[in-house]
Amino acid sequence: MDSIDLKIITALKKNAKQNTKEIANQVGLSVSPTFQRIKKLEKQKIIRGYVAIVDQKKLGNGIIAFCQISIAKHSKKTIDRFKAEIDKINEVLECNHVSGNFDFLLKIAVTDMDHYHKIVVEKITLIAGVSNIKSNFIIEKSKNEYLK
Repeated sequence: MDSIDLKIITALKKNAKQNTKEIANQVGLSVSPTFQRIKKLEKQKIIRGYVAIVDQKKLGNGIIAFCQISIAKHSKKTIDRFKAEIDKINEVLECNHVSGNFDFLLKIAVTDMDHYHKIVVEKITLIAGVSNIKSNFIIEKSKNEYLK
């Protein structure tokens, strides 16, 4: 990976809908080598996919929460079961297994506090092994790497 590859990645992070010609102009290459570099980055799984960044508020999800989950028993079975159950909850946007004072950090999008309470009480707390839940709510997002 060189500086041109990094420029390509930066261009795609800003706007993945750009065509190869637009990216080539930004990085100072012709279209063919730019296309080949993008394909190489995809094949190497450096570029893992292309996604739409969705405005959760416009979907009716006015609350974004970060939920810190502690697991009572740190066995592979318990962790795998937890991850499998979290995968079934549509409101969970991200699930990260982390180190530190808790085990998982979830990013959850919900319509309101009643909706959040229902997700926590009726889904997350029922997952075997969950021992503690702490929640933080986004007040304002001041930086988003993907929206510049």
